[in-house]
Amino acid sequence: MALTNDRYTYRVTWSGDDNEYIGLCVEFPSLSWLARTPEAALKGIRKLVAGVVKDMSASEETIPEPIASRSYSGKFMIRIPPDVHRKLAVQAAESGVSLNRLASSKLNQ
Repeated sequence: MALTNDRYTYRVTWSGDDNEYIGLCVEFPSLSWLARTPEAALKGIRKLVAGVVKDMSASEETIPEPIASRSYSGKFMIRIPPDVHRKLAVQAAESGVSLNRLASSKLNQ
């Protein structure tokens, strides 16, 4: 029961508590799948998501849009303490770049 055009964001990681790999899907944070191998964990979570999407579709629920399909403006607002703002403004001035450029480069690290 694979999804057609499955563009969801999956991750497989080790679960020390369960002593198995766990498959996760960012767009469906309440779902997970445990398996002995990473490949089986990925296959399991994808199959689970496909089933949930099918059920949601049948009951006319809103199905989450894949993160990869969303469009982003490149802008977001962040609040920081005034002293951090001042420190970053000084660093930007000393480096001869805008505060925006400095913050963007720090977020990219």
